[in-house]
Amino acid sequence: MGGADSKDRSGEHRAYIGSFTSGGGRGVTIAAVDPKTGALTPHSVATAEDPSYLALARDTGVLYAVSETERGEVAAFRPTAGGLAPLGAPLRVGGSGPTHLSVSGRRLLTANYTSGSVSSLPLAADGRPGGPSHVLPHRGSGPDTDRQEGPHAHQVLPDPTGRWVLSVDLGTDSVRVCALDPATGVLRVHTETALRAGTGPRHLAFHPEGAVAYVLHELEPQVTVCRWNGASGRLEPVGEVSVASGGASGAVRAYPSAIVASPDGRFVWAAVRGADTIVTLSLADGPGKPRLTGAVDCGGAWPRDLAVDPSGNRLYAANERSGDVTWFEVDPLTGQPYRAGSLAVPAATCVVLG
Repeated sequence: MGGADSKDRSGEHRAYIGSFTSGGGRGVTIAAVDPKTGALTPHSVATAEDPSYLALARDTGVLYAVSETERGEVAAFRPTAGGLAPLGAPLRVGGSGPTHLSVSGRRLLTANYTSGSVSSLPLAADGRPGGPSHVLPHRGSGPDTDRQEGPHAHQVLPDPTGRWVLSVDLGTDSVRVCALDPATGVLRVHTETALRAGTGPRHLAFHPEGAVAYVLHELEPQVTVCRWNGASGRLEPVGEVSVASGGASGAVRAYPSAIVASPDGRFVWAAVRGADTIVTLSLADGPGKPRLTGAVDCGGAWPRDLAVDPSGNRLYAANERSGDVTWFEVDPLTGQPYRAGSLAVPAATCVVLG
Protein backbone atom coordinates (compact mmCIF):
# COMPACT_ATOMS: atom_id res chain seq x y z
CA MET A 1 0.00 0.00 0.00
CA GLY A 2 2.98 2.26 -0.10
CA GLY A 3 4.49 4.19 2.80
CA ALA A 4 2.65 5.49 5.80
CA ASP A 5 2.35 8.91 4.16
CA SER A 6 1.16 7.59 0.78
CA LYS A 7 -1.62 9.50 -0.95
CA ASP A 8 -3.63 8.71 -4.03
CA ARG A 9 -3.29 10.73 -7.25
CA SER A 10 -5.86 13.25 -6.03
CA GLY A 11 -3.32 14.42 -3.43
CA GLU A 12 -5.21 13.31 -0.32
CA HIS A 13 -5.48 10.23 1.87
CA ARG A 14 -8.52 8.27 0.74
CA ALA A 15 -10.48 5.09 1.29
CA TYR A 16 -12.49 3.50 -1.51
CA ILE A 17 -15.43 1.40 -0.35
CA GLY A 18 -17.31 -1.05 -2.55
CA SER A 19 -20.92 -2.10 -1.94
CA PHE A 20 -23.74 -4.22 -3.31
CA THR A 21 -26.07 -1.85 -5.16
CA SER A 22 -28.52 -4.77 -5.44
CA GLY A 23 -28.61 -4.71 -1.62
CA GLY A 24 -29.07 -0.97 -1.21
CA GLY A 25 -25.46 0.17 -1.68
CA ARG A 26 -24.53 3.36 -3.48
CA GLY A 27 -21.67 2.10 -5.65
CA VAL A 28 -18.10 3.09 -4.80
CA THR A 29 -17.96 5.48 -1.83
CA ILE A 30 -14.91 7.75 -1.63
CA ALA A 31 -13.95 8.86 1.87
CA ALA A 32 -11.17 11.10 3.14
CA VAL A 33 -8.91 9.44 5.71
CA ASP A 34 -7.62 11.56 8.60
CA PRO A 35 -3.90 10.69 8.69
CA LYS A 36 -3.72 11.25 12.44
CA THR A 37 -6.82 9.42 13.62
CA GLY A 38 -7.79 7.18 10.71
CA ALA A 39 -11.32 8.58 10.77
CA LEU A 40 -13.31 8.42 7.53
CA THR A 41 -15.28 11.35 6.16
CA PRO A 42 -17.49 10.69 3.10
CA HIS A 43 -16.42 12.62 0.02
CA SER A 44 -18.40 11.44 -3.01
CA VAL A 45 -19.81 8.36 -4.74
CA ALA A 46 -18.97 6.80 -8.10
CA THR A 47 -21.64 4.87 -9.97
CA ALA A 48 -21.02 1.16 -10.53
CA GLU A 49 -23.18 -1.96 -10.42
CA ASP A 50 -22.48 -4.28 -7.47
CA PRO A 51 -18.79 -3.26 -7.12
CA SER A 52 -18.08 -5.94 -4.52
CA TYR A 53 -14.30 -5.82 -4.79
CA LEU A 54 -11.82 -3.06 -5.68
CA ALA A 55 -8.13 -2.90 -6.55
CA LEU A 56 -5.85 0.13 -6.86
CA ALA A 57 -2.94 0.10 -9.31
CA ARG A 58 -0.05 1.77 -7.54
CA ASP A 59 1.82 2.78 -10.70
CA THR A 60 -1.03 4.47 -12.59
CA GLY A 61 -3.31 5.29 -9.64
CA VAL A 62 -6.28 3.74 -11.46
CA LEU A 63 -9.00 2.10 -9.35
CA TYR A 64 -10.66 -1.05 -10.69
CA ALA A 65 -14.00 -2.52 -9.61
CA VAL A 66 -15.65 -5.81 -10.47
CA SER A 67 -19.39 -5.97 -10.98
CA GLU A 68 -20.42 -9.15 -9.20
CA THR A 69 -23.29 -9.92 -11.55
CA GLU A 70 -24.19 -12.74 -13.89
CA ARG A 71 -22.99 -10.56 -16.76
CA GLY A 72 -19.60 -10.10 -15.11
CA GLU A 73 -17.89 -6.77 -15.76
CA VAL A 74 -15.00 -4.60 -14.65
CA ALA A 75 -14.92 -0.79 -14.45
CA ALA A 76 -11.91 1.51 -14.24
CA PHE A 77 -11.73 4.95 -12.60
CA ARG A 78 -9.10 7.65 -12.34
CA PRO A 79 -9.03 9.51 -9.00
CA THR A 80 -9.64 13.25 -9.32
CA ALA A 81 -10.16 16.10 -6.89
CA GLY A 82 -13.90 15.64 -7.36
CA GLY A 83 -13.94 11.89 -6.80
CA LEU A 84 -13.53 9.23 -9.48
CA ALA A 85 -13.66 9.73 -13.27
CA PRO A 86 -14.67 6.67 -15.33
CA LEU A 87 -12.11 5.40 -17.84
CA GLY A 88 -14.57 4.28 -20.48
CA ALA A 89 -17.59 2.01 -20.13
CA PRO A 90 -17.50 -1.20 -18.05
CA LEU A 91 -16.13 -4.23 -19.90
CA ARG A 92 -17.20 -7.87 -19.86
CA VAL A 93 -14.59 -10.14 -18.26
CA GLY A 94 -15.66 -13.36 -19.96
CA GLY A 95 -16.92 -14.94 -16.74
CA SER A 96 -19.88 -14.55 -14.39
CA GLY A 97 -20.02 -13.39 -10.79
CA PRO A 98 -16.49 -11.96 -10.44
CA THR A 99 -15.65 -11.59 -6.74
CA HIS A 100 -12.02 -10.44 -6.77
CA LEU A 101 -9.47 -8.69 -8.97
CA SER A 102 -5.83 -7.70 -8.87
CA VAL A 103 -3.13 -6.16 -11.06
CA SER A 104 -0.11 -8.12 -12.27
CA GLY A 105 2.20 -6.04 -14.45
CA ARG A 106 0.22 -4.84 -17.46
CA ARG A 107 -2.60 -7.31 -16.80
CA LEU A 108 -5.81 -7.08 -14.81
CA LEU A 109 -6.93 -10.41 -13.34
CA THR A 110 -10.43 -11.33 -12.16
CA ALA A 111 -11.65 -14.36 -10.20
CA ASN A 112 -15.08 -15.32 -11.54
CA TYR A 113 -16.92 -17.15 -8.76
CA THR A 114 -20.10 -18.26 -10.52
CA SER A 115 -18.44 -19.55 -13.69
CA GLY A 116 -15.38 -20.89 -11.85
CA SER A 117 -12.75 -19.21 -13.98
CA VAL A 118 -10.00 -16.62 -13.98
CA SER A 119 -9.75 -13.86 -16.61
CA SER A 120 -6.74 -11.90 -17.85
CA LEU A 121 -7.32 -8.45 -19.38
CA PRO A 122 -4.68 -6.20 -20.96
CA LEU A 123 -4.00 -2.75 -19.51
CA ALA A 124 -3.02 0.25 -21.62
CA ALA A 125 -0.27 2.62 -20.53
CA ASP A 126 -2.87 4.88 -18.89
CA GLY A 127 -4.39 1.94 -17.02
CA ARG A 128 -7.43 1.52 -19.25
CA PRO A 129 -8.41 -2.18 -19.54
CA GLY A 130 -9.20 -4.00 -22.75
CA GLY A 131 -11.37 -7.03 -23.39
CA PRO A 132 -10.19 -10.35 -21.94
CA SER A 133 -7.23 -11.87 -23.75
CA HIS A 134 -7.60 -15.18 -21.92
CA VAL A 135 -10.10 -16.95 -19.67
CA LEU A 136 -8.82 -19.97 -17.73
CA PRO A 137 -11.58 -22.34 -16.59
CA HIS A 138 -11.15 -24.21 -13.32
CA ARG A 139 -12.34 -27.80 -13.06
CA GLY A 140 -13.39 -29.95 -10.12
CA SER A 141 -15.80 -30.02 -7.17
CA GLY A 142 -15.93 -30.69 -3.43
CA PRO A 143 -17.99 -32.66 -0.89
CA ASP A 144 -20.31 -29.79 0.09
CA THR A 145 -23.07 -30.29 -2.49
CA ASP A 146 -24.63 -26.89 -1.78
CA ARG A 147 -21.47 -24.83 -2.19
CA GLN A 148 -18.99 -27.08 -4.04
CA GLU A 149 -20.97 -28.55 -6.91
CA GLY A 150 -18.34 -27.13 -9.24
CA PRO A 151 -15.38 -24.74 -9.30
CA HIS A 152 -15.77 -21.31 -7.68
CA ALA A 153 -12.70 -19.12 -8.10
CA HIS A 154 -12.86 -16.61 -5.24
CA GLN A 155 -9.52 -14.78 -5.37
CA VAL A 156 -6.68 -14.24 -7.82
CA LEU A 157 -3.45 -12.41 -7.04
CA PRO A 158 0.24 -12.25 -8.00
CA ASP A 159 2.81 -13.71 -5.64
CA PRO A 160 5.42 -11.43 -3.98
CA THR A 161 8.01 -12.15 -6.70
CA GLY A 162 5.64 -11.19 -9.52
CA ARG A 163 6.50 -14.44 -11.32
CA TRP A 164 3.33 -16.35 -10.52
CA VAL A 165 -0.43 -15.89 -10.21
CA LEU A 166 -2.35 -17.77 -7.51
CA SER A 167 -6.08 -18.47 -7.72
CA VAL A 168 -8.01 -19.66 -4.67
CA ASP A 169 -10.99 -21.89 -5.46
CA LEU A 170 -13.71 -22.48 -2.86
CA GLY A 171 -15.43 -25.14 -4.97
CA THR A 172 -12.43 -27.38 -5.59
CA ASP A 173 -10.67 -27.00 -2.22
CA SER A 174 -7.47 -25.98 -3.95
CA VAL A 175 -5.10 -23.19 -4.91
CA ARG A 176 -3.78 -23.08 -8.45
CA VAL A 177 -0.39 -21.58 -9.23
CA CYS A 178 -0.30 -20.21 -12.76
CA ALA A 179 2.32 -18.80 -15.08
CA LEU A 180 1.19 -15.59 -16.78
CA ASP A 181 2.63 -14.83 -20.22
CA PRO A 182 3.29 -11.06 -20.07
CA ALA A 183 3.11 -10.73 -23.86
CA THR A 184 -0.13 -12.61 -24.53
CA GLY A 185 -1.84 -12.58 -21.15
CA VAL A 186 -2.35 -16.35 -21.32
CA LEU A 187 -2.56 -18.14 -17.96
CA ARG A 188 -1.18 -21.68 -17.70
CA VAL A 189 -1.62 -23.88 -14.64
CA HIS A 190 1.81 -24.71 -13.21
CA THR A 191 0.80 -26.59 -10.04
CA GLU A 192 -2.39 -27.15 -8.04
CA THR A 193 -2.27 -27.49 -4.26
CA ALA A 194 -5.02 -29.61 -2.73
CA LEU A 195 -6.33 -28.47 0.65
CA ARG A 196 -8.50 -30.37 3.11
CA ALA A 197 -11.75 -31.44 1.45
CA GLY A 198 -14.86 -29.44 2.31
CA THR A 199 -13.06 -26.47 3.87
CA GLY A 200 -13.80 -24.05 1.01
CA PRO A 201 -10.69 -21.87 0.66
CA ARG A 202 -11.69 -18.26 0.02
CA HIS A 203 -8.71 -15.87 0.32
CA LEU A 204 -5.00 -16.01 1.03
CA ALA A 205 -2.48 -13.46 2.29
CA PHE A 206 1.30 -13.59 2.09
CA HIS A 207 3.58 -12.87 5.00
CA PRO A 208 5.63 -9.71 4.19
CA GLU A 209 8.81 -11.79 3.98
CA GLY A 210 7.19 -13.71 1.12
CA ALA A 211 7.91 -17.33 2.09
CA VAL A 212 4.66 -18.12 3.94
CA ALA A 213 1.03 -17.85 2.82
CA TYR A 214 -2.09 -18.03 4.98
CA VAL A 215 -5.18 -19.53 3.30
CA LEU A 216 -8.48 -18.64 4.96
CA HIS A 217 -11.36 -21.10 4.54
CA GLU A 218 -14.99 -20.04 4.29
CA LEU A 219 -16.72 -23.36 5.00
CA GLU A 220 -14.69 -24.06 8.15
CA PRO A 221 -13.19 -21.46 10.52
CA GLN A 222 -9.63 -22.47 9.70
CA VAL A 223 -6.44 -21.04 8.26
CA THR A 224 -4.06 -23.33 6.39
CA VAL A 225 -0.45 -22.25 6.79
CA CYS A 226 1.57 -22.88 3.62
CA ARG A 227 5.22 -22.67 2.71
CA TRP A 228 5.67 -20.68 -0.52
CA ASN A 229 8.61 -21.19 -2.87
CA GLY A 230 8.72 -18.29 -5.31
CA ALA A 231 11.55 -19.85 -7.29
CA SER A 232 9.75 -23.10 -8.08
CA GLY A 233 6.18 -21.78 -7.84
CA ARG A 234 5.10 -24.36 -5.27
CA LEU A 235 2.68 -23.93 -2.37
CA GLU A 236 2.99 -26.55 0.39
CA PRO A 237 0.53 -26.86 3.31
CA VAL A 238 2.36 -27.26 6.62
CA GLY A 239 -0.34 -26.80 9.25
CA GLU A 240 -3.72 -25.42 10.29
CA VAL A 241 -4.91 -23.01 12.97
CA SER A 242 -8.49 -22.35 14.03
CA VAL A 243 -10.08 -18.90 13.83
CA ALA A 244 -13.17 -20.03 15.74
CA SER A 245 -13.60 -17.43 18.46
CA GLY A 246 -16.77 -18.65 20.12
CA GLY A 247 -18.76 -15.64 18.85
CA ALA A 248 -21.21 -17.80 16.93
CA SER A 249 -23.62 -19.90 18.95
CA GLY A 250 -26.48 -22.31 18.41
CA ALA A 251 -27.46 -22.61 14.76
CA VAL A 252 -25.29 -19.69 13.67
CA ARG A 253 -22.47 -20.85 11.43
CA ALA A 254 -19.12 -19.08 11.09
CA TYR A 255 -18.11 -17.99 7.59
CA PRO A 256 -14.58 -16.52 7.53
CA SER A 257 -14.17 -13.91 4.81
CA ALA A 258 -10.94 -11.88 4.74
CA ILE A 259 -7.36 -12.20 5.95
CA VAL A 260 -4.53 -9.65 6.13
CA ALA A 261 -1.01 -9.63 7.54
CA SER A 262 0.52 -6.68 9.38
CA PRO A 263 3.18 -4.80 7.39
CA ASP A 264 5.79 -5.60 10.04
CA GLY A 265 5.00 -9.32 9.85
CA ARG A 266 4.08 -9.73 13.53
CA PHE A 267 0.35 -10.39 13.24
CA VAL A 268 -2.36 -11.78 10.99
CA TRP A 269 -6.01 -10.73 11.27
CA ALA A 270 -9.06 -12.55 9.94
CA ALA A 271 -12.70 -11.49 9.69
CA VAL A 272 -15.32 -14.09 10.59
CA ARG A 273 -18.93 -13.59 9.53
CA GLY A 274 -21.65 -15.19 11.64
CA ALA A 275 -19.44 -14.85 14.70
CA ASP A 276 -19.00 -11.23 13.54
CA THR A 277 -15.51 -11.04 14.95
CA ILE A 278 -12.01 -10.01 13.98
CA VAL A 279 -9.49 -12.51 15.30
CA THR A 280 -5.82 -11.83 15.94
CA LEU A 281 -3.13 -14.40 15.20
CA SER A 282 0.26 -13.75 16.74
CA LEU A 283 3.40 -14.66 14.76
CA ALA A 284 5.69 -14.36 17.79
CA ASP A 285 6.74 -18.00 17.28
CA GLY A 286 7.57 -17.38 13.61
CA PRO A 287 5.67 -16.75 10.36
CA GLY A 288 4.84 -20.44 10.01
CA LYS A 289 3.43 -20.83 13.53
CA PRO A 290 0.48 -18.45 14.02
CA ARG A 291 -1.35 -18.59 17.36
CA LEU A 292 -4.90 -17.35 18.00
CA THR A 293 -4.51 -14.74 20.73
CA GLY A 294 -7.75 -12.79 20.71
CA ALA A 295 -11.04 -11.86 19.10
CA VAL A 296 -13.07 -8.66 19.11
CA ASP A 297 -16.48 -7.64 17.85
CA CYS A 298 -16.28 -6.41 14.24
CA GLY A 299 -18.32 -3.32 15.13
CA GLY A 300 -21.30 -4.40 13.04
CA ALA A 301 -22.62 -7.47 11.27
CA TRP A 302 -21.19 -9.74 8.55
CA PRO A 303 -17.62 -8.40 8.12
CA ARG A 304 -16.86 -9.12 4.46
CA ASP A 305 -13.48 -7.42 4.08
CA LEU A 306 -10.52 -6.14 6.08
CA ALA A 307 -7.85 -3.58 5.24
CA VAL A 308 -4.77 -2.61 7.23
CA ASP A 309 -3.22 0.82 6.82
CA PRO A 310 0.44 1.02 5.69
CA SER A 311 1.66 1.81 9.21
CA GLY A 312 -0.05 -1.27 10.64
CA ASN A 313 -1.61 0.93 13.32
CA ARG A 314 -5.22 0.63 12.11
CA LEU A 315 -7.65 -1.89 10.71
CA TYR A 316 -10.80 -1.22 8.68
CA ALA A 317 -13.71 -3.70 8.48
CA ALA A 318 -16.45 -3.52 5.84
CA ASN A 319 -19.56 -4.81 7.60
CA GLU A 320 -22.04 -5.74 4.88
CA ARG A 321 -25.26 -6.45 6.78
CA SER A 322 -24.99 -3.60 9.28
CA GLY A 323 -23.96 -1.23 6.48
CA ASP A 324 -20.83 0.39 7.86
CA VAL A 325 -17.06 0.55 7.78
CA THR A 326 -15.59 0.39 11.27
CA TRP A 327 -12.01 1.35 12.05
CA PHE A 328 -9.85 0.07 14.87
CA GLU A 329 -6.67 1.17 16.59
CA VAL A 330 -4.17 -1.70 16.89
CA ASP A 331 -2.26 -2.30 20.11
CA PRO A 332 1.39 -2.32 18.99
CA LEU A 333 2.37 -4.98 21.55
CA THR A 334 -0.48 -7.48 21.27
CA GLY A 335 -1.97 -6.71 17.86
CA GLN A 336 -5.40 -6.49 19.48
CA PRO A 337 -7.78 -4.11 17.61
CA TYR A 338 -9.83 -1.56 19.54
CA ARG A 339 -12.86 0.10 17.95
CA ALA A 340 -12.29 3.77 17.22
CA GLY A 341 -15.21 4.80 15.00
CA SER A 342 -17.43 3.93 12.05
CA LEU A 343 -18.92 5.35 8.86
CA ALA A 344 -22.34 4.33 7.54
CA VAL A 345 -21.98 2.71 4.11
CA PRO A 346 -25.00 0.61 3.09
CA ALA A 347 -24.14 -2.97 2.00
CA ALA A 348 -20.39 -2.33 2.36
CA THR A 349 -18.26 -5.12 0.85
CA CYS A 350 -14.67 -3.94 0.42
CA VAL A 351 -12.20 -1.29 1.60
CA VAL A 352 -9.11 -0.15 -0.31
CA LEU A 353 -6.82 2.53 1.11
CA GLY A 354 -5.30 5.04 -1.33
